[in-house]
Amino acid sequence: MPQKILFIDRDGVLIDEPADEQIDAFEKFRLTPGCIAALQQLRDAGFQFVMVSNQDGLGTPGFPREAFEGPQRLLLQILGSQGITFREVLIDASFAHENKPTRKPGIGMVMHYLRDRDIDLAASAMVGDRETDLQFATNLGVRGFRLKDGHHDWAGIAHALTASPRIARIDRVTKETRISVRVELDRACEPAIATGLGFFDHMLEQLGKHGGFGLAVRCAGDLHIDEHHTVEDCALAIGQALKQALGDKRGIGRYGYDGGEGQGRDSAQVDAGAFGDAARAAFALPMDETRAAAVIDFSGRPYFVFEGTFPRAEVGGLATELVPHFFRSLCETAGLNLHLQVRGENTHHMVEACFKVVARALRQAIRREGTALPSTKGLL
Repeated sequence: MPQKILFIDRDGVLIDEPADEQIDAFEKFRLTPGCIAALQQLRDAGFQFVMVSNQDGLGTPGFPREAFEGPQRLLLQILGSQGITFREVLIDASFAHENKPTRKPGIGMVMHYLRDRDIDLAASAMVGDRETDLQFATNLGVRGFRLKDGHHDWAGIAHALTASPRIARIDRVTKETRISVRVELDRACEPAIATGLGFFDHMLEQLGKHGGFGLAVRCAGDLHIDEHHTVEDCALAIGQALKQALGDKRGIGRYGYDGGEGQGRDSAQVDAGAFGDAARAAFALPMDETRAAAVIDFSGRPYFVFEGTFPRAEVGGLATELVPHFFRSLCETAGLNLHLQVRGENTHHMVEACFKVVARALRQAIRREGTALPSTKGLL
């Protein structure tokens, strides 16, 4: 997973800047309000930190290096005690009139980040207190935030970088289908589905509606042959969009097993006699005589298990053999582990219950619960 970097100015951003704009004594040292809590939130959201600071004339008689080093060590010690460390500390000691490329807004000190393919500059940002810091951000190609009254504070910056909307659009074009999918995970809205298959449209509407996220799907497929390519490719595109919108998956619930909000666990719990011992931790969704159960894990490891037999080979122009195939294809591109079980007598009810129960499990799994990564591996 590409690494996000937060480039941070020092004076006026981490430390309040005194009137003489030079922190050369401990008496001048004071942390900016809210910086520690915000940096901890950003750290937990996957950011690494790089300090980038202009220190005019550092090392000259007017600004001896030893006068700088004491407050600098104190800053690093305080932040380090709170779990905030820096990938690099980059200091330019030149004066403005020297016009050195290493002095902000020049990016000479950070050129190696432009060459590093493991760095996600599109997701990275710069926090500074001056216009030169914003120009530095523009020159580097990252988002810029100005920490100053009337602009941004630390809490607002942390929120903007960690709570941004999770939106993705996927366009998939093959010789068999042309598909456009858009998902918006943090906004519930009416699904907009058009695949040329009325019953399949109805099922995808269940996925978005009961999943609690925005879902739009447009597909022009080779239905003159049959519905297979349309169903399969829509699943692949939706899975890809889910994976892209989730990003590094920090803060998500990850697991989904609830058959629906408002249903108590006792009433919705799957009994082992109905679905076997493996389903004891699952929850069911009823639809008349039908009961479906789903458990999911956004583990990054695609795996699909299906238990159930449909009484009819076709419903609404959709071959029922394509129902498990849809979910298997969804798992492949979403990096999803899904166990799905269904029993019933009415094929329409059984298929619809499958889509609804997977949707409700997705709702739980994609829900934001903080900023931490739900894995001991450090990667999902």
